[in-house]
Amino acid sequence: MRTALNPPPEPGPQPDSAAAWRRLMITLALMTIGSAGMYVVSVALPAVQAEFGATRAEASLPYTLQMIGFGLGCLLAGRLTDRFGLVPVVRMGAVCLGAGFALSGLAASLWLFALVQGVLVGLLGAATSFVPLVADTTLWFVRRRGIAVAVCASGNYVAGALWPPIVQPAVQWLGWRHTYMALGLFSLLSMLALSRGLRGRSPAAPVQAVAAGAAGHAGAAAPAGQVPHGQRPFGLAPRLALALLCVAGTACCVAMAMPQVHIVAYCGDLGYGVARGAEMLSLMLGCGIVSRLVSGAICDRIGGVRTLLLGSLLQGLALLLFIPFDGLLSLYLVSALFGLFQGGIVPSYAIIVREHFAAARAATTTGWIIMFTLFGMALGGWMSGKVFDLTGSYHAAFLNGIAWNALNFSVALFLCWRTGGRGRAAPPLVLPAASKA
Repeated sequence: MRTALNPPPEPGPQPDSAAAWRRLMITLALMTIGSAGMYVVSVALPAVQAEFGATRAEASLPYTLQMIGFGLGCLLAGRLTDRFGLVPVVRMGAVCLGAGFALSGLAASLWLFALVQGVLVGLLGAATSFVPLVADTTLWFVRRRGIAVAVCASGNYVAGALWPPIVQPAVQWLGWRHTYMALGLFSLLSMLALSRGLRGRSPAAPVQAVAAGAAGHAGAAAPAGQVPHGQRPFGLAPRLALALLCVAGTACCVAMAMPQVHIVAYCGDLGYGVARGAEMLSLMLGCGIVSRLVSGAICDRIGGVRTLLLGSLLQGLALLLFIPFDGLLSLYLVSALFGLFQGGIVPSYAIIVREHFAAARAATTTGWIIMFTLFGMALGGWMSGKVFDLTGSYHAAFLNGIAWNALNFSVALFLCWRTGGRGRAAPPLVLPAASKA
């Protein structure tokens, strides 16, 4: 019986509640704003290249450094969030992102511009609005966790669909420097205001300690010499399995970066104008939103590995179509197909981790793979520009992307074979509770 000295706990926030959905909408808005940098730099690439008299590869370096910083920042932001909480990290990111955009507009050289993009926009800015927000979303949903995470992760693609058609005319009329400075002020004020809606304890907070204790008891109850479920993903050593997924993540995103980073410049070279390229980038990433949401439903049916295999196959096909079809209408259609085919690839890695790796290290494992996907985007953006400089043609750059995509497909096919074609791990081993011993 409870007394005044031992009162019942106050009811806290409930998972899947209206409050959780409102928080998800705030999270979506924050990720849409925080992810603007990677798409703005693609739209501004021709103007930046012209002002600094740079080669196409040199003009791609700001994007490359931003994605490297973004990748490293995902690990850093996750650790800071665990230590200091979500709101302080998001607010730090808002200040750094706003300062990064403003300083980018004042950069006196391409190298200074690239450095600011890598450190302030990528490492300390955009990264704070990705992994911490996805991780927080998983704590607020149970029944609808899959669709909630898909909605949250789609903020990255909403940014790709929203920002290019806004930024391209701004660059044309205001210049890329003033556009960056205006974007810095907007990002700072809007993200600080939105962060107020992220305060509060998550529904999962009181459960986490219990779950951790239960995991410890389960581990203690495992028979001597028996490997708990998830400790040998795909029947491989965990580090080898993780390394293969990191290779796959790098390869798929090297291929993915070719159209996303260079479609604006490609259209300019073909004589269609950079405005058409910005529209194609927006269309591509808008279709990616649909792809990212649908892929969640597909993963629930066929598993993460087979979803990755399907996405890799279709992405390779779309890249191949860019080579013969370079008419204006054809490029719009192929850009839409590319968005529909590739949007679900990166989220499938998170599903694979949940299906095949130990749950206790799921966040860390996912962080490593996401970091390598971003490294792949960075490498692909620079490499495509370098191939163009060497050959004078984007056709060779598309072929380079297809080769990297083939590497991704090969890894996915091998992992699918290791699962016997099921694409899923075996059901978890249920161990007796230690308290019954």
